Amino acid sequence: MKYLIYAAAALAVSTLPALAEWRFSDGQTPNAFMQTNNMSLEVQCDRIRFAPAAYEESEDIVRKKVLSFRFLINGSQEVAAFQAGRENSFIQIVDNYPVEILFSDEADYAFVLDQIAANAYLNLSMVDQDISYGIFDLKGSAAAIRSLRAECLQLDQSSASLEAPEGVVYCGGGAIKRQIEYVILDDASDEWDARVTINGETQRAMTSYSYFGNAETPKDFVVALLAEDAPELLIFRNRRENWLEFGDYRYDQCN
Repeated sequence: MKYLIYAAAALAVSTLPALAEWRFSDGQTPNAFMQTNNMSLEVQCDRIRFAPAAYEESEDIVRKKVLSFRFLINGSQEVAAFQAGRENSFIQIVDNYPVEILFSDEADYAFVLDQIAANAYLNLSMVDQDISYGIFDLKGSAAAIRSLRAECLQLDQSSASLEAPEGVVYCGGGAIKRQIEYVILDDASDEWDARVTINGETQRAMTSYSYFGNAETPKDFVVALLAEDAPELLIFRNRRENWLEFGDYRYDQCN
């Protein structure tokens, strides 16, 4: 079979699909994945993690904030595509190496999972350019995706019993959905002038309107909440969306 070959003037990439067995892993963060000697692709309940062959390629994807998913039924015939970008996803580097793509719309992510399960190859590439970061063999992915979806559905049902809180609620953080809310007190009697509630458990927090002591704060930053027994929460807001950063994850408004 003749494989689709892409020019790699700027990036040193393989023109042959990465061959490895697709597997499913359950647990706290269930995922379907394949791993080769120099690349890996991991599909979670609500996000994808892709580790290309070189860290510079991860930096390139995050700098451009865009990644093209091209699905092939054989070595050269493309039958579907999806472009992840600023308008429909959040792209960042996590755990010092993989690129994480968090989809804004569940329907978009469902489409990508359907295509992974149905086709022969996945080409992760630059948008509108014949430069590939990696081509993955999808043989065996259908069974792994079925197992993943079943496990994610079970996790969704087990978390549905959480009491619906009032006000702005933030959800995300991987396979186990978390509900996070906060309130800043108008009449605090001490430095603990805020309350943070994570999955129904509330603790005291202090507010900080500086960003790690920097004089110039990032765009859309509102306030940092320093909780008693949790990593700091960084609150962001603009006209179109509300979100926060907690630990290594981004949480978007979900109510």
